[in-house]
Amino acid sequence: MKKTVKRHMIDCLITLCLVGTVTVIGFLFRSWHVSETNIIIMYILFVLLTARFTSGYFYGLAAAGLSFLFFNWFFTEPYYSLKINDPTLLLTVIIMTITAIITSALTSKVKQTATEAKEKEAESNALYQMTNRLTDAETEEKIASIAVETVSRILSHKAAFIIYDEDGAPLPSYVQQGEDGKQIHRRLDNPVEFQKRMEALHNTFDIDNEFYNYPIYGRSTMLAVLRIPKECAEVLSIRQIKLIHAVMESTSLALERLNSLRQQAKSRQETAQEHYRGNLLRAISHDLRTPLAGIMGSSEMLMDMTEQTDGRYVLEKDIYEDANWLHGLVENILNLTKFQDGHLSLKKEPEAVEEVIGAALALLKKRAPEREIDVSIPDSLLLVPMDAKLITQVLVNLLDNAVQHTPEGKEICISVTEQPQNNTVTFAVADRGYGIPKNQLSKVFEMFYTTAKKESSTRKGVGLGLSICQSIVEAHGGQITAENRADGGTEFKFTLPLGEDNT
Repeated sequence: MKKTVKRHMIDCLITLCLVGTVTVIGFLFRSWHVSETNIIIMYILFVLLTARFTSGYFYGLAAAGLSFLFFNWFFTEPYYSLKINDPTLLLTVIIMTITAIITSALTSKVKQTATEAKEKEAESNALYQMTNRLTDAETEEKIASIAVETVSRILSHKAAFIIYDEDGAPLPSYVQQGEDGKQIHRRLDNPVEFQKRMEALHNTFDIDNEFYNYPIYGRSTMLAVLRIPKECAEVLSIRQIKLIHAVMESTSLALERLNSLRQQAKSRQETAQEHYRGNLLRAISHDLRTPLAGIMGSSEMLMDMTEQTDGRYVLEKDIYEDANWLHGLVENILNLTKFQDGHLSLKKEPEAVEEVIGAALALLKKRAPEREIDVSIPDSLLLVPMDAKLITQVLVNLLDNAVQHTPEGKEICISVTEQPQNNTVTFAVADRGYGIPKNQLSKVFEMFYTTAKKESSTRKGVGLGLSICQSIVEAHGGQITAENRADGGTEFKFTLPLGEDNT
């Protein structure tokens, strides 16, 4: 504001000085008996000079008006009067005034155009330099510093910049352009309230006591906020607003690029860790499988050689069951690593449902011989395209899970139903366990997820069985779900497409 008043005072002074100077020159010309025409030309010349050395149309037009009055007052008869006796001289004065006004307007227009071109060149250069610097920026702090410096230079005001963290919340402090080109860090008052206000924003900017806050968005979240001082933001021109949006777009791209690079680095790191973990699990599983098979075989042979009434029979049976459980766990780990590496290929062939279920029940019988399983399958022969070995493993895992969670004597059932309208077949394994909390139903198929059982168990799973089931079913083009039964227990269902091989 002070600079604007000072500029106007200077322009007024220049106008008065130039008009006064040409008037003095007019008196000299008259003393030298130079014609009034030459004095008129001098006035026109000084009107042009006024338009050149002042800002805007007003001062050129004011100089033209003052020139008309001064020439009429001092150099036309009767002198020191605005009255003109000579009609010819009156026409000359009118032509002079019109010429002065036109030339003043044209000069001011040319000057304004040149000034705007210079400003645009400076702004374009600033944006170009900012874009180049943003390309090399390696941190959010560096991007904020570049943006603040550029906007402050373009607007000649102290802009500021708030960075948002990975969780979409503003950092407690922000950077602002300070004196002598230095930047300072200020604390953000009430970051939580500020975040809520920005999230509820329906306009292009938010206004507080000190700043106009312009949000900078990425593809899905808010990345930062550009802050423009109120005294500057309230008088922004359309061109300056466009420049601010250009800065915001460039800054958004830079922040998105930085986030993308970090995500890529994180993905590469996770991939490498997953690869190392898979190799480690595979190596351990292979090394454990041979001794476990030996333990199972030896314990089973000892059980056959020992009477069931012998006290040693119970110990041998426990050894066999624990080894069998460990063997199943090792097989699950191996299959999981194969699925993750994409090395497990499907060998789909039309298989009889009753044979697949029979194979699964036979394997379960070895693990839990005392459990009874209710089976419900269609009376007619039902052939389903599948990899029988893998689907058998799915059924065994689901049945084993049901056995672990169902108290002895309670119902466990497996059923198969054909869905002709969807051209699918549905397998269901239901138990009478304690169910799964509703907020955990969507998590049961995640790796290493386990539910807390009310009964104690020395062989609690590690949360791989259901994850493997989901991988196998989805590889067949089906879906698997879990839901609690209304009368108690849990039911797992998975569907397999019948395809063209159904008979």
